[in-house]
Amino acid sequence: MLNSMKKLLASLLLFLFTFVSVAQDIPESISYTQIYDFIDELAIDKVISVNSVVKPYSRNFIAQKLVEAQAKDSLLTKRQKADLKFFLNNYALERDTMPTTIVSWTDKTTFNLSLLQPAFHYYSPQFKARITPILGMDILANKKGVITKRWFGAEFQATIMNHLSVYGSYRDQSFNGTYLRDSYFPTGYDKIAGAKITQPTFLNNLPGIEYKEANYGGDYSDMRGGIKAYTSWGSIGLVKDVITWGDNYNGSNIISGKAPSFPMVTLNLKPCKWFELNYIHGWLISNVLDSTNYYLEDYDDGVVRKHYRPANKFLAANMLTFTPIQGLNLSFGNSIIYAENNVQAAYFIPIAYYKSIDHLLTKGLKTENQNSQLFFNVSSRNIKHLHLYGSMYIDEISWARLKPSNPQQNPVSYKVGFNVSNWPLKNISLQGEFTRSNIINYKHSIQTLTWASNSYNLGSYLGDNSQDIYVAINYKPIRSLNLNLSYTNATKYNDYEYIRRQVGEAISQKPFNEKIWHNDLVVFKAIYEVVNNAYAIINVEWNNAEGYDLTSTPITSETRLTSQGNLDKFSPKFYQGKNLTCTVGFSFGF
Repeated sequence: MLNSMKKLLASLLLFLFTFVSVAQDIPESISYTQIYDFIDELAIDKVISVNSVVKPYSRNFIAQKLVEAQAKDSLLTKRQKADLKFFLNNYALERDTMPTTIVSWTDKTTFNLSLLQPAFHYYSPQFKARITPILGMDILANKKGVITKRWFGAEFQATIMNHLSVYGSYRDQSFNGTYLRDSYFPTGYDKIAGAKITQPTFLNNLPGIEYKEANYGGDYSDMRGGIKAYTSWGSIGLVKDVITWGDNYNGSNIISGKAPSFPMVTLNLKPCKWFELNYIHGWLISNVLDSTNYYLEDYDDGVVRKHYRPANKFLAANMLTFTPIQGLNLSFGNSIIYAENNVQAAYFIPIAYYKSIDHLLTKGLKTENQNSQLFFNVSSRNIKHLHLYGSMYIDEISWARLKPSNPQQNPVSYKVGFNVSNWPLKNISLQGEFTRSNIINYKHSIQTLTWASNSYNLGSYLGDNSQDIYVAINYKPIRSLNLNLSYTNATKYNDYEYIRRQVGEAISQKPFNEKIWHNDLVVFKAIYEVVNNAYAIINVEWNNAEGYDLTSTPITSETRLTSQGNLDKFSPKFYQGKNLTCTVGFSFGF
């Protein structure tokens, strides 16, 4: 009887392990733009097919697509073949081989330690591991001074028994430079905020940062990692990482990846060629204090100090993608931001309409409900050499607002774009993208329910009531060298707070009416991956950031600043006005 029970338990555990091992393995950082650009290029040329609405991709997925392209090398250009060979070497472990290196110590069967493309690789049928150093420096200079950005750390990746993956990375980073001098900051200006080039209110595409306490430039660290169980048709994991949802080449308007990494449960299912499900449940950073939750500390003789804790903030979201014909991906999903004391089990249902669940949980007491959203994405690579895409983020919708007689506008954001690749000229691509976000989009009257984490908007980097035009030309003359020339026209219009009793008046205002901030940005960027995991960059950009005074009649919820006030709010001092900024850098890792 005991033996039978043991066999039954073993069978059950085996079944459960097989069932929960449902997806991919180690995510490839979205910062590794070279591989994402190459996969996109192959898909546009119809060499492979991908669903690009959700990133990051897994390293296994990328390796599979590279192998798929290798089998169709007759469709590739000479430069693409060289790129393919180069990238295949970077994903050798995923292909059950050891990488080829220039200078290394190796026994050719189990481990490889390379110097010029620094990494340690270990391989066995049951365990594969990769350790890479992270070390780099960028030097930025314009008429305001010089910024030095440096970073160091390491990354570990491991796959166990072809069903479990573990990864982790740590980066310690800092900004410093002569632009921190007091002479750059007038009396009354917040020198600490002004000295930084990334803040939640600054309208740029730089990654969001949570600085450590410091009286200069800015130090911060970034730890990412996770554990995943996976098979060929899906995965489930607990990770802390950066993700993007929505096709784009200049920042998504759904989930852009600008906010700092946050912990989340992830689920990916792809049971057939025509359907894919992505789901997350995230623990966001509210940056709002909970006045009912605090620690008590004996601070001084007879003095007890209260240390208030941040309020809870959670995100549940799903994205369902259907592929009726190869090359055409139709995606839709919904999400909810909620801020209860504990997580809500109903929001762990991966295929659910969360607004309906929210009504069930809150309407019985006539209490305030949570903040729900809808989004859609269409991506077509049906015409060879052409990628057409569009996405929409719906914060709130009322059909009555669609009537021409109704002055109120629904808080929505939409993006449309294209990418023409390798036509009519090989190794050249042309991209264009247009984004608009209506008044109050992404905002909420309750601060814990905004579409943000660490106070950084999860969606478009410009926020609400904004417009962005982006065009770019990419040229890849040789293996691993990408030359990019781009122009961005970014505009922020009248800024309104979400005040519950006055929101109707705010969304009745004409959107995209008066400019309060504008930035023209022309960038030439050259990035070259010298060997696997070693990168050199040269970046030359001209920008003109300006703030504007308003002349229209104000309303109660409108935030009105002077032209300089708007410029200080939305642009770091280093990039205010007209600037020619040059950047040179080299790094191991990214």
